[in-house]
Amino acid sequence: MCHERLAIVGIDTGAQPLTNEDETIVLTVNGEIYNHKQLEKQLKTPTQFKTHSDCEVILHMYQEIGTDVCAKLDGMFSWALLDTRTAESRLVIARDPIGITTLYVGRVSAHPETVFFSSELKSLNDECDIIEEFPPGHFFDSKTGEFERYFKPTWWDAERVPTAAVDYRQLRESLTAAVRKRLMAEVPYGVLLSGGLDSSLISSIAVREAARISAAAQSDTEDIDTRGARYFPRMHSFSVGLPNAPDLIAARKVAKFLKTAHHEYTYTVQEGLDTIADVIYHLETYDVTTVRASTPMYLMSRKIKSAGVKMVLSGEGSDEVFGGYLYFHYAPSAPEFHTETVNRVKNLHTSDCLRANKSTMAWGLEARVPFLDKEFLEVAMNVRPEDKL
Repeated sequence: MCHERLAIVGIDTGAQPLTNEDETIVLTVNGEIYNHKQLEKQLKTPTQFKTHSDCEVILHMYQEIGTDVCAKLDGMFSWALLDTRTAESRLVIARDPIGITTLYVGRVSAHPETVFFSSELKSLNDECDIIEEFPPGHFFDSKTGEFERYFKPTWWDAERVPTAAVDYRQLRESLTAAVRKRLMAEVPYGVLLSGGLDSSLISSIAVREAARISAAAQSDTEDIDTRGARYFPRMHSFSVGLPNAPDLIAARKVAKFLKTAHHEYTYTVQEGLDTIADVIYHLETYDVTTVRASTPMYLMSRKIKSAGVKMVLSGEGSDEVFGGYLYFHYAPSAPEFHTETVNRVKNLHTSDCLRANKSTMAWGLEARVPFLDKEFLEVAMNVRPEDKL
C-alpha cells in the first residue's frame, strides 16, 4: 500500500497509512470526509484517535459496522483498507458516490486472481494488461471478489421523472450547507472564479459563510469542521484566461463586489499549446473537450499552488444538474430533459470531475465541488424538470 499525501486536514499528525490501535487494520485515503465529526459521535466504542485526520474515522467505523461505513461517508474519496484480523486478510476499496476522485482497477490475464488498484493509470500500465475505471459509488471486497454499489439515491433511475415543484428555500439551504462543510482545512484556501453564474454563486456563499464562522464563537457541538474559516477568514479568488478575456473582466467585477483577495492570471495561445502534452500526461485521456478545458485550469493551478494555497472550491456539476448547457434548450420534452441531466451527472467522473481533480492535483492543489454534494443532489435532482427548463 503506497500513498503520496497532500496534507490539508490533520497536517501535524495525519501521515498515512493510518492504523487502528493494534495495527491490524491499515487504511490509505485520497480525499476528504466532511462529516467526520458527526461520525465520531456515532461510534459506540470509546475510541482514542491517533491523529487529527478527518479520514481516521473510517477505520473505527469499519471496525463497528464493516463495509456499511461506505454509505455513511459524506465527502470525496478513494480509499483502500486492509483488514488482517482473520487468517485470510481482507481488502476493501471504495470510491465516492460521483467519482470526484479518480480510481482504477488493473488485472493481469496470466494471473486473474491478482487485482491492482490505483488513483492513476501510470502506476498500473507496466504491470497490467487489463485496466478499467473503478465504478463510482461502489466498494470492492476481496472477501467476495465483487463490486457492490452502496450509493443508492432516489434520483438514480433516469427514467423516473420527479413531480415535486422546486422549493427555493430548501435548494438554497442545501447548497449553503454544501459550501460551508467544504471550508474544512488547516491550510490557505480559495475559490476558482470565472465570473459566470456557477462559480460566482459558490464564491459568494463561501465568502459569507467564512465570515459568519470566523465571527461566531467556537463550539465543540458543531457538526462540521470549521477550522478553515477560523484560520483563514479572508477569501482568495483566482481566475485565468487569455489577455482581456471576458471571463477575466467578469471575475474582476464579482471579486470587487465580494471583496476577495483576487488573483488574475493570463497566458498566451502559445503557452497553452506548449502545455498540451503535460496536460494529457496528467489527465491520462486524449478526449479533446476535456484536454481543451483542462489546459487553463492546469496553468492556473500551478500559479495558485505557488501562492501557498492548497485547496479551492469550484463550480463543476451545476450545468449537468440544472441543464445549463445550450443544447438542453432543444430537449424534446421535460422527461427527456430530466433523463439527460441524470445521465450527465452519472457520467461526470469521465469528464468534468476528471478534469477538476487531475489538472489541480498535478500541482498538489485540491478542488472541492459543492454542486456535487450528495445531500444537495438529493434535493436538486428531485425537482421537476419543468422548473429547470
